[in-house]
Amino acid sequence: MGGKDRGPLTEPMFYVLMSFLKRDMCGTEITEFVARKTRDRVRLGPGTLYTLLGKFQEEGLIQETEVDGRKRTYRLTGKGRAVFQEELDRLRACLNDAEEEI
Repeated sequence: MGGKDRGPLTEPMFYVLMSFLKRDMCGTEITEFVARKTRDRVRLGPGTLYTLLGKFQEEGLIQETEVDGRKRTYRLTGKGRAVFQEELDRLRACLNDAEEEI
């Protein structure tokens, strides 16, 4: 899942991590952010979202900051920010390579 030992992030992974760059978010806010940012090109169902959140927590990319009933809020960790930046750098390199060929 991103990083040198995990391979590239999938598009949903990339956008979920992006959602945390400016503030903590709960699942509903993440889903709305991704839909808005991608103009509904990337849609996150509950199964995909909560599977990713669980994996990101296990890997230390995000941490839970608040629980209010069923609502859970998460924050990006330093490690999560680094993984996001690595993927952003990889994608920029891909675009630069493509631009050279056009």
